[in-house]
Amino acid sequence: MSLVDVHNEWDPLEEVIIGTAVGARISRADRGLFALEYASCGSMENIPSGPFPEHVVEETEAELAELCGELTKLGIKVRRPEPRDHSAVLSTPHWQTDGFYDYCPRDGLLTVGQTVIEAPMVLRSRFLESLAYKDLLLEYFDSGARWLSAPKPRLLDEMYRPGEEQGNRLGDAEPAFDAANVLRLGTDILYLVSDSGNERGWKWLQSALGDTYTVHPCRDIYASTHVDSTIVPLRPGLVLLNPERINEHNMPEVLRKWDHIWAPDMVDIGYSGPRPYASPWIGMNLLVLRPDLVVADARQPELLRALERHGIDVLPMKLTHARTLGGGFHCVSLDVRRTGRLETYN
Repeated sequence: MSLVDVHNEWDPLEEVIIGTAVGARISRADRGLFALEYASCGSMENIPSGPFPEHVVEETEAELAELCGELTKLGIKVRRPEPRDHSAVLSTPHWQTDGFYDYCPRDGLLTVGQTVIEAPMVLRSRFLESLAYKDLLLEYFDSGARWLSAPKPRLLDEMYRPGEEQGNRLGDAEPAFDAANVLRLGTDILYLVSDSGNERGWKWLQSALGDTYTVHPCRDIYASTHVDSTIVPLRPGLVLLNPERINEHNMPEVLRKWDHIWAPDMVDIGYSGPRPYASPWIGMNLLVLRPDLVVADARQPELLRALERHGIDVLPMKLTHARTLGGGFHCVSLDVRRTGRLETYN
């Protein structure tokens, strides 16, 4: 029996991977990091490369451990990657860099049904990130899961276009996307076309998943990185939406008939260092544990009240440095198994 079995974002959670902040660093400057994350710095020389502050890592690890403890109390099996040395150099014939972190398993791995997919990530520093989960992937494969790895992109300099407007800085020379550009709604899969997922990426994903699924490319919604602080499916027919990014013109067609919770303004939790890795909207980055319970940021009272008005209880937790590290509760988790079966919801 496959240990991997996930059909949507909301069925009751049974097993999850939670990341680690140990060793987290901003990789050495290169054209891709500059184009996709730091173009506002003006030049590559201004990228603040190096380890994240020690207090950021320590406080985050303590909060992740608390999260794991609360999930375990609810009967959810929690898995963690082993810490790695992200200062180690990795290279291809075309470039060299060092690593980033293993804080966000959601970014590099995608679970759909009984399949787990290693995504062709868009940053060079994340080229080998799936190695952090290799032992777990082997265990899932041995249990009967289907294990795919997307073609590794070369990530040549011409793939990146720092002079273009945001949303056009990732080229389409080869399939490239982060798994956090994807949301699962049963047989419908949403795929954000942005600076962290290109057109060839969604075409590859559609070919890999086959005719059972329809992968919907979502364009002109959010130009930057990942979709899970823009669209948050909560249960069949109910979705939390970011009002700065979603409107009647760009709403994904499969969500038009759903009930919409428009997220209130987020409390800005602040950040450490010269530049945040995420906007204040990281506050709406939720982990759905079941259709009536989510993990959400305890410092977002208006959001918590909006969820509770729709019959959704909240397990209030904190990730103090979510903006600094660029990851909330959905980002730092990868759902491996949920109860339920494949359905069509539109």
